[in-house]
Amino acid sequence: MAIRITGTGSYIPSIIEKNEDFYNHKFLNADGSTINSSNEIIVKKFKAITGIQERRYVKDNQINSDIAFIAASKAIEDAKIDKESLDYIIVAHNYGDIKHNTEQSDTVPSIASRVKHLLKIKNPKCVGYDLLFGCPGWIEGVIQAKAFIASGIAKRCLVIGSETLSRVIDKYDRDSMIYSDGAGAVIVEKSDEEGGILAHETATYALDEAHFIFFGETNNHETTDKRRYIKMYGRKIYEFALSNVPKALKSCLEKSGKSITDVKKILIHQANEKMDEAIVQRFYKLYDMQMPEGIMPMSINLLGNSSVATVPTLLDLILKGELEGQQINKGDIIMFASVGAGMNINTIIYQY
Repeated sequence: MAIRITGTGSYIPSIIEKNEDFYNHKFLNADGSTINSSNEIIVKKFKAITGIQERRYVKDNQINSDIAFIAASKAIEDAKIDKESLDYIIVAHNYGDIKHNTEQSDTVPSIASRVKHLLKIKNPKCVGYDLLFGCPGWIEGVIQAKAFIASGIAKRCLVIGSETLSRVIDKYDRDSMIYSDGAGAVIVEKSDEEGGILAHETATYALDEAHFIFFGETNNHETTDKRRYIKMYGRKIYEFALSNVPKALKSCLEKSGKSITDVKKILIHQANEKMDEAIVQRFYKLYDMQMPEGIMPMSINLLGNSSVATVPTLLDLILKGELEGQQINKGDIIMFASVGAGMNINTIIYQY
């Protein structure tokens, strides 16, 4: 028995925010002091490091559960299944539903329950729950779906990664330019075909690393704004990721019994182009190899960092032929990988 992804879907918001749109922003240091560079220089340096030239935001009338529902509907249609046959709906996110111009996150009922409601699924034995696991949440959801199916508890699961980070960014913080909105979903089910999930690995580093990504106050200390926004220690995250993710990739690959030369694609969380390249380069260096050209498809340049949505969205774009120069063929060995708040790392070896 294999456990496979049989359908994919994604939602890419229609509002495009280009780097040039940040030229008139007022960026401040964390201590509230003025940055001694023009916004043009700040944005130019940002592009050189992250690779991002534009990102996507949801419309004012949309919330996270809305776009999760759209991606889920597409995955169900792609898999050609009866939605009533789903045993689990697992939704990875981090900030819930946040309406435009509101201060409070709404997570009751869960996003999964809201998606099930929007899908109009009647079956009460279709269980929906949310997964808060930082950016690696969608991959962890797939790992949990695999465990349910392998144990005989379930036969078919819907796993969604959806986030509206535009609702939790501090406009005075340069890091706000990284984040975007989006949703991706897959159907995971038992299959008579060979391949599917061959191995997986997860780790949480929380002794010194737990608060590398956190919620903090705005950089503008002159305002009366008491809301808290997504913040991060970028350098610490970069060093952590380069030190730990390549080793996790190697360990997982060894579990699968496959060779490094078998790997055709690495779909890594689109967090930062330079960091992702450095991670994959170090992974191949563990085998005394150079990183192969085209091994790491990227969407961050146009879509930004949509947290849990980046990997499933990337997968959907490739499978639907919408990412130029990239394809996944029958029998290909691919790797999913992510690193994010927790600090969490996970990876999956998968055969199409």
